Amino acid sequence: MSLATARCLALSGTQGHLIDVQVDISPGTPGTYLVGRPDKALQESRDRVRMAINNAVPSWPASRRVTILLAPADLPKSGTHFDLAIAVAVKSADQTPPKNGRDHRIPQSALDGTAFIGELTLSGNLRPVIGVLPMVLAARQRGIRRVFVPESQASEAAMVPGMTVFGMRSLAQVVAELRGEPVPEAPPVEGTTSGRLLSWRGQDLREEVDMSEVEGMQEVIYAVTVAAAGGHHLMLSGPRGAGKTTVAERIPTILPDLTLEQSLEVTAVHSLVGALDTLVTRPPFFSPHHDASRASILGGGTGRPRPGEVSLAHHGVLFLDEFPLFRADVIDALRQPLEAGEVSIARGEESATYPARAMVVLAANPCPCGNFHARAGGHVCDCLDQVRRNYQRKLSGPVVDRIDIWRELQPMAAHRGGDRFAPRWSSSELRDRVAAARARQAVRYAGLGFGVNSAVPGPALTEGWPLPLGGQRLLDEAMANGKLTRRGLTRVHRVALSVADLAGRDLPDVADVRTAMALRSSEPVAITAMELAS
Repeated sequence: MSLATARCLALSGTQGHLIDVQVDISPGTPGTYLVGRPDKALQESRDRVRMAINNAVPSWPASRRVTILLAPADLPKSGTHFDLAIAVAVKSADQTPPKNGRDHRIPQSALDGTAFIGELTLSGNLRPVIGVLPMVLAARQRGIRRVFVPESQASEAAMVPGMTVFGMRSLAQVVAELRGEPVPEAPPVEGTTSGRLLSWRGQDLREEVDMSEVEGMQEVIYAVTVAAAGGHHLMLSGPRGAGKTTVAERIPTILPDLTLEQSLEVTAVHSLVGALDTLVTRPPFFSPHHDASRASILGGGTGRPRPGEVSLAHHGVLFLDEFPLFRADVIDALRQPLEAGEVSIARGEESATYPARAMVVLAANPCPCGNFHARAGGHVCDCLDQVRRNYQRKLSGPVVDRIDIWRELQPMAAHRGGDRFAPRWSSSELRDRVAAARARQAVRYAGLGFGVNSAVPGPALTEGWPLPLGGQRLLDEAMANGKLTRRGLTRVHRVALSVADLAGRDLPDVADVRTAMALRSSEPVAITAMELAS
């Protein structure tokens, strides 16, 4: 009897689990048995691996019983990326001396401390798979320091610091490398993963637009800067043509570059929907159409659960324009990512959790025609009162209570002329202010894992960074009068911290609390040029 173990990874969302691929070759009824809760695609790996070995590194132990265990056995496993680990474990367990030709036996010691990821073709070539980056991240966390992956995904795996990456084209190359022999030539493998094309804009958005192009709207720009400083959710409402989309599309340009840890988190999520060859270094920006399905925005779909755009926008911006036109199930499902910063998808015995700490920006017209505005003359609304009320009803309730900052934009004509043009702040100027505010938060939450103000739980806020007595009294009175819910009180507290951070103060004062309350209620905010200027 011969026994060998190779390592691979199983993914649950972005979390990876180290899997021992144990192969036992023993006398008995010839056959191949795969156990350990594999899915259908993984069950078919028995035939793929057997033919790959026969065609690339002969031969398969056909006259004996081959038992393959994927341990731990109680964890569901899916995907084709286990092929390579199964193949090398079989070649290590099969220690039968070759009768003629080249020796392809692999010593068990060559497999120690190494993970194997890749799908095999019948000829023994390696094809790319989805999720290489999160798997390599999980391998490093569990003490693995070497990884074999398809050649086309070596750059993706190499994004993880401290890992030795072997990019291979075929099973024959992997066996030769493990045996310490010269690696044979192999043709490059064509083909891509079965992911979907990403339509995000983040890496080059700063070169396309700039906040200095926005005319007037000083209060709005200040509110947007506060939201960016603390990662707060934002609602922009107003008649059509008021500039809601113009402002929203420029929010990513005032966000600082991602840290290395954030870049790996974001790139790992993107890896789950297709192969990558570069690290995501800028905050992503996604803007799905209002006809998009729940699975597209929140995640799920048929087969293995996939992350939605709210997760792909992790550490960036998710812009939902014409928010009341989104489907009711999408609006309702947004509660979890807005509150918890993550999305959990359960399907039978399989579940997946994806990060979703995106800054969600909602935009809405006051009515279906977009012309209604109580304070603006010359705008005639064609909507019936009942139609307008039904439309606005979607902007109330539990989802809206999770929005931190509200701004009502005036018609564009109100911004033209006079001093409303000056001053204007460029994206780089605002980005520096936001970066300084986030640096204060990084020091404040060092070792706690909160990152930004919007992620701090309510109990931690009141215990670690309480508001001044006068500011707390303002919030208590607002809650007693029904103007704030308990959730709203916590969110105002977080926004007050961001207002103070933006102004260079360690903790908010009473004026900062008043500003935070005004930002949440869409009331006017007194802003001077000095509050945003460098």
